[in-house]
Amino acid sequence: MKAEAYLEEVLAAFDFGAPTVGAIRFGQGHINDTFVVHTQPEDRCCRRFILQRMSAAAFRHPDQLMENITGVTEYLGREIERNHGDREREALRVIRPRNGESCYTDRDGGAWRVYPFVEGTVCCQSAETAELFAASGRAFGRFQRLLQGYPAQTLHETIPRFHDTEDRLARLKAAVKEDRLGRAAECGREIRFMLDREADCSVALQALRDGKLPLRVTHNDTKLNNVLMDEKTGEGICIIDLDTVMPGLAINDFGDSIRFGANHSAEDETDLSRVNLDVALFDTYTRAFLEGAGGTLTKQEIEYLPWGAKLMTLECGMRFLTDYLEGDVYFHISRERQNLDRCRTQCKLVSDMEEHWDELKQIVEKYSRSM
Repeated sequence: MKAEAYLEEVLAAFDFGAPTVGAIRFGQGHINDTFVVHTQPEDRCCRRFILQRMSAAAFRHPDQLMENITGVTEYLGREIERNHGDREREALRVIRPRNGESCYTDRDGGAWRVYPFVEGTVCCQSAETAELFAASGRAFGRFQRLLQGYPAQTLHETIPRFHDTEDRLARLKAAVKEDRLGRAAECGREIRFMLDREADCSVALQALRDGKLPLRVTHNDTKLNNVLMDEKTGEGICIIDLDTVMPGLAINDFGDSIRFGANHSAEDETDLSRVNLDVALFDTYTRAFLEGAGGTLTKQEIEYLPWGAKLMTLECGMRFLTDYLEGDVYFHISRERQNLDRCRTQCKLVSDMEEHWDELKQIVEKYSRSM
């Protein structure tokens, strides 16, 4: 049933501090149902809130998801206040329903949550300038710094084995073997590309197992549009979309940003000559991310940053290819072979990273010396 059918029930379940005067769909997200709620206090202007119905398909345990988010946002709030920041603008705050739970369950089992609207901010869909990309890097680096003391092992895995590159490769191999739609023959080059990098899939995970990389609180979806930018300063002030906050590797958060932002092509670009890693943007983001992290990362984490970029891109390519072989059941498509094209762009970016590997390592080393 459409989320609108539950709005009257759900709005009554929360105390917004003033009468509600409307709720309309908001944003460009494709997972959760998101609304902006308008209220009208007697003595001041309209106050807004974000209301979301969490996707039951994507998140089967909303109680665990909200336990993660509540714990992390409350911890962030305390750290921001300790650092004399603005807690209400620099971190999300969960508003509990009247029953005191972390979210509200509607009559048909749907889970809903509320956050105050962070006013005076914008959400950008692409890094149109290097300065904007850098601002997101500082914000995600600061996210790492503020959460360095949070016990990552206490967080639930809201999506099990999400960034387990070894498991992603195993799933790809299974899809190739089954070949349920007879698509493997046309993907021979892409399949071989992934299999040729099987050893790479274990690099970060083995470093974690060997104790070289620490387990941290990670966002796991570090795209630019998950940072709220201050309208006046252009700086990233608040990290949003915390549904995938889990235990993980800081290099993966860094790497996913590079995969998404350090190139100028669409994710499903069919002309691969237009898909290229922008080394200058890699440089810009690396500097900003480490500035935001403020000495939080270990020497080895910094050394592994290029691996984070390569592995997140390789993993994403494997996920697109696996989904194509299985019949496009996970990623939404608007045309035939779109997931295969998405896979090919990721392969091209990985190839570019390999071509510039020494340069990427030199950039990381340059900034590690100044931290």
